[in-house]
Amino acid sequence: MRDDQSTPFLGAPATDPALLRTLAAAGLPATGRFLPKAGWVSRVWVGDEHVIRLNTNEQFRDAYRHEAAVVTLLAGSEVPHARILAHGDGPDGPWYVSERLPGRTLSDAWPAADSPTRQAMIESLGVALRALHRVPVPAGLMPPWLAGALTGKPWPAYHPPVVNAALQQVEAARRLPGHDSPLLADVADWIQERLALFANDATVLVHGDLHGSNVMVDQGRVTGLIDFAEALAQPADAELDTILRWCARAREYPPTPDEQGLDETTLTEVPGWLHGAYPELFEREHLRERLNFYDMYMELALYAHHPQADIREVAQVRIARLLSGHNHLDGLVW
Repeated sequence: MRDDQSTPFLGAPATDPALLRTLAAAGLPATGRFLPKAGWVSRVWVGDEHVIRLNTNEQFRDAYRHEAAVVTLLAGSEVPHARILAHGDGPDGPWYVSERLPGRTLSDAWPAADSPTRQAMIESLGVALRALHRVPVPAGLMPPWLAGALTGKPWPAYHPPVVNAALQQVEAARRLPGHDSPLLADVADWIQERLALFANDATVLVHGDLHGSNVMVDQGRVTGLIDFAEALAQPADAELDTILRWCARAREYPPTPDEQGLDETTLTEVPGWLHGAYPELFEREHLRERLNFYDMYMELALYAHHPQADIREVAQVRIARLLSGHNHLDGLVW
């Protein structure tokens, strides 16, 4: 199998003890070739036919169980995705085995793709998202780590947005030593004024972390959405929050900690192409204010919970800018 039309798969026989133990636990032979890949919270091996992931972050211990439940919801739908083969817990941690999809990630394919191919990939993404948002979703579906974080446990990640927990983030920020009280008072008022925008929303199945590294493409089309560990039930336009932030700040979304994110100037047409393929996603009344609300939640979560002071300081600046009516959406056109 090839990663694309020109690059052969450069794997090697399985020798890593953790990989061998995981293959055995999944009932798979330790044959074929495997390419180790870096990840944010997992060790990953891409095989000839399978992808094996091993969770190395205790804070996300239940992530694969949640992802397996979400992928089960996709069975029989038109959502392109990787079929799950097995998941479980072992001496090396939780593991998850899925089929290998054709192609490579959108982030990997993007730099060398010409404009018509880029447009075709984004239009295919719009079709995939429409199908995803039509999948019946259990009320209140939420990743276990996020549910735990909302009840006071540590925050291992700061997205996706949860509308009814926005004021909760203000209160969490108020518990920070040296917090900006006047700023947070203004934020609380700002949120209260906008909660009515979401009063009559229906919730759908939202991927929750959709950007170039979580979309597989091949020959100008999406072959699968991957990594459903953050999927949850929220309004459909919450999906735009991450997508548009990725378009505006792609350098903040590197595929792995050791790589570079895409150049934002190459993504300027993405919102318009996505709009053309999935116009309903952009047709909500007061869309800009709703997107601003999602952005406020994101920055508040960072300000209230991130362990690094410099990240919290950046979030504080962005919160103040958002209160003045400006954020990363200013430069995007759709």
